[in-house]
Amino acid sequence: MDAPTTVTVVINGREVHAEPGSMIIEAADAANIYIPRFCYHPKLSIAANCRMCLVEVEKAPKPLPACATPVADGMVVQTRSATAVEAQQGTMEFLLINHPLDCPVCDQGGECPLQDQAMGYGQDSSRYEEEKRAKPPLDLGPLVATAMTRCIHCTRCVRFGREIAGTMELGATGRGEDMTIETYLDGSVDSEVSGNIIDLCPVGALTSKPYRFSARPWELFSHEGISPHDSLGTNITLQTAHQSVKRVVPRNNEKINECWISDRDRFAYEGAECDDRLTQPMIRRKEGLVETSWEEALGETAAAMRQAAEQDSSKLAALIHPMSSMEESFLLQRVVRGLGSDQIDHRLLQQDFSDDAVAPVYPGLEAALSDVDSLKGILLIGCNPRKEAPLLALRIRKMVEQGGVAGLLGSYAPDLNFSLSAFHCVTPAELPGVLRGLVNNAEALDSAGESFESDALSGFLSEVGGNGMILLGQGALNHLHAGTIRTLAGRLAQQTGMKLGVLTPGNSAGAWWAGAVPHRIAQGMPAKTAGANASQIADLDVKTVLLYGVEPSIDHSDPIRLQGMLDRAKTVIAFGAFRSAVPDQADIVVPISPYTECSGSYLNCNGIVQVSSPALSPRGNSRPGWKVLRVLGNFLSLPDFDYDDVAQVATELGHPPEVLMQADKAQIPVSEDVDSASAHADGLFSLVAERSIYQADPIVRRSRALSLTHDGASEAFCRLHPEDLKAAGLAGVSRVLLAGEYHQATLEVAEDSGVVRGSVFVFSGSVATAGFGGDSTVRIRPVT
Repeated sequence: MDAPTTVTVVINGREVHAEPGSMIIEAADAANIYIPRFCYHPKLSIAANCRMCLVEVEKAPKPLPACATPVADGMVVQTRSATAVEAQQGTMEFLLINHPLDCPVCDQGGECPLQDQAMGYGQDSSRYEEEKRAKPPLDLGPLVATAMTRCIHCTRCVRFGREIAGTMELGATGRGEDMTIETYLDGSVDSEVSGNIIDLCPVGALTSKPYRFSARPWELFSHEGISPHDSLGTNITLQTAHQSVKRVVPRNNEKINECWISDRDRFAYEGAECDDRLTQPMIRRKEGLVETSWEEALGETAAAMRQAAEQDSSKLAALIHPMSSMEESFLLQRVVRGLGSDQIDHRLLQQDFSDDAVAPVYPGLEAALSDVDSLKGILLIGCNPRKEAPLLALRIRKMVEQGGVAGLLGSYAPDLNFSLSAFHCVTPAELPGVLRGLVNNAEALDSAGESFESDALSGFLSEVGGNGMILLGQGALNHLHAGTIRTLAGRLAQQTGMKLGVLTPGNSAGAWWAGAVPHRIAQGMPAKTAGANASQIADLDVKTVLLYGVEPSIDHSDPIRLQGMLDRAKTVIAFGAFRSAVPDQADIVVPISPYTECSGSYLNCNGIVQVSSPALSPRGNSRPGWKVLRVLGNFLSLPDFDYDDVAQVATELGHPPEVLMQADKAQIPVSEDVDSASAHADGLFSLVAERSIYQADPIVRRSRALSLTHDGASEAFCRLHPEDLKAAGLAGVSRVLLAGEYHQATLEVAEDSGVVRGSVFVFSGSVATAGFGGDSTVRIRPVT
């Protein structure tokens, strides 16, 4: 006999249909019947330790916790009977026994579940006359402030770390009133999603440290936004007061970010609010850059662009940051192409563009984000989802916890928050060869590596079958032979039946669709003539170059070459939001507003277009970028630049098709002459560089709170395998000099067994390491 699909329960006299095995509180929530709770959360396991959700169940000898009592057919539940109310009031009285009366100075005041439920279910006076307990605050780092005397031991924060984040940084010690939530050995909370415990805490025990004491909840205005810092398109709410963003909180979207956001999404607003903002157009005169009017700045910009294009359209070039909105990318490429040039690109960190002709309309994931946790397996190639797209890593972790498997092929073993069933680490030079071996057959791996991991990787693919995804990260996309890697990954996906996906930075998918690439115009249509890509532009002798949101000393794969191009250019026009991002060569500075102050559309990795609303008016005399580009088009007398609002631009751009990554890559020739020799034999170390999570873009880089985190502080380190440290005579050395052909830097050194032998791992994107873009190998010597 088939099991029933639903059961019928009666809650407060109403018939409610619920799934068998679900809890009373879930059935009540579905029927919009509120039951008070503190420890229960739909995304966390059941703890039933606050007892606030006690209800009366017919024929039960005592009140039962609604969060831990499964429904049964014919069950009769009362949530507001005399028995239930008495139990709830008794629980509330005990919870308040040790709670301090500091609501006026608590950041949670005004949006506190404990306040609300004390009013709804508590007494008007306390019978407790004994001494209250007090707990000292914990130092959890620069993001989360604590007041542990307020803690009611719901353990939401503990369960989030253990079950969702995969890093059990908080735990409960002691029993009864001696129970304490604390870290291991007084450590900090370093997870890249740690800020979610602020939202989970039902009292004022865990609050936002940057937001602390800056505003009251009833003073805040909420604005719907989209995070531009990775390709997921996380839904956020920006909350403002007094013409300033005070905090960012998650906006629920089960298809994308569920109810979570990463710390990068949450605290990056500090960068947009920093004192380094550009607020007035500037132009270079004899005395240097001086403030000027918008009319003069755009007039000279138009004149310089027109003069370069009239001489030779290839003398005009533009680089745009991938975090820019679709409208900004679309209008910039229209301006540049309106003058006859196709020299525009947003792929600033990419080095190999050999597969451009067969690239998809836009990059993304063929698997829906909401389906990732139901896949059978994921193969990561040069990918660290925990740092590149933290919320995707949470879904991969959930997949693994539910019985799925994850494998890794890369140049180092990152500290992931899920277990790997197979991995193979090789130097960057060896990576294409190993991947080619996987495509041909598993036995070919023997020629590239002798360890058991490579055999396990082939077995992993057989185990996953077709219900999986191959995911390329920045280690693959920014590789010297990225075109070969992408092609081979496409072939492997076709052979195995797996889906294919890439993790690109920011709104890169939107930039592709908008035409901010040299070989395609908007909507994926081919350009008449392909222009130079981001790497080639750095070698050109251009007359006029536009930098849109780009910090040239950091945001390019080879900043040294790019700086040389800027030195040669006659006119450098910098569109940006920050004064310190303006290059020394800038002749015209155009202040544009960050995403917190302008409207724009973002295309996420699943092909979903989302609109972000402005939370503030532009600061000073800065303006939204799309408006500046529209007026620039008018100055250049370009046709069809009469947009009244940003929605008209979005309408013209149209809606993209669904993600299709593989095209027909099986027919694409793959270079067989990729040098896979290890450099270690010559005394050189292969350079493995990963963009730090908090160096993703100019806004994130300027967030003070994020710069003080463990990830922010680790940017000054390089890492080597312990055996390499011994072999190179560096054991016990704290600082080393990394010297490449084009750049050198002094860094702290740490041992890391996850780094492959013969390689050195560094975080790119910092001032110290950005110059290594042109180097694939370095020599290392100690610094005394």
